[in-house]
Amino acid sequence: MTRLEQNYSEKVVPALQKEFGYKSPMQIPKLKFVSLNMGLGEGSQNNKLIEEAVNELTLIASQKAVITRAKKSIAAFKLREGMPVGVRVTLRRDMMWDFYDKLVNFALPRVRDFRGIPDRGFDGRGNFTLGIKEHSIFPEINIDKVENIKGMNITVVTTAGTDKEGKTLLTLLGMPFKK
Repeated sequence: MTRLEQNYSEKVVPALQKEFGYKSPMQIPKLKFVSLNMGLGEGSQNNKLIEEAVNELTLIASQKAVITRAKKSIAAFKLREGMPVGVRVTLRRDMMWDFYDKLVNFALPRVRDFRGIPDRGFDGRGNFTLGIKEHSIFPEINIDKVENIKGMNITVVTTAGTDKEGKTLLTLLGMPFKK
């Protein structure tokens, strides 16, 4: 059991049950999975960029990243069906808890002029998506060896039914939302 998962069991679950008055422990929201995604527009022409992104995302997530490919051809973007357009990885269980802990406690505080995360990223069902402009905020990335700074989307999927429940869960787990 990871440190954050133990914190969830001992402190977050009772706090959520008290605040929302859940009758069954199965109603209490929890994290389902965390999805990391890098969209690489020029990756369709540059195969080295895709390989670099796979290696860096694998370092960040501690799990092998998968190349995503175009589903349709789009002539205006010089894109053909099946060309590589991005990289993604989905984390579950212990890997998810470790990554979330690293994101909240190590990576986000390294963002320049960090004042918290806006809570606009909720989707109406308790899931939260966060966009990061520089993947170099993660401690695994050696900034001297990075050729291209890439952005990424991080989606935290929860079992919460509403945005209020999801925000409360993430706040109790340490997500630094703006006041």
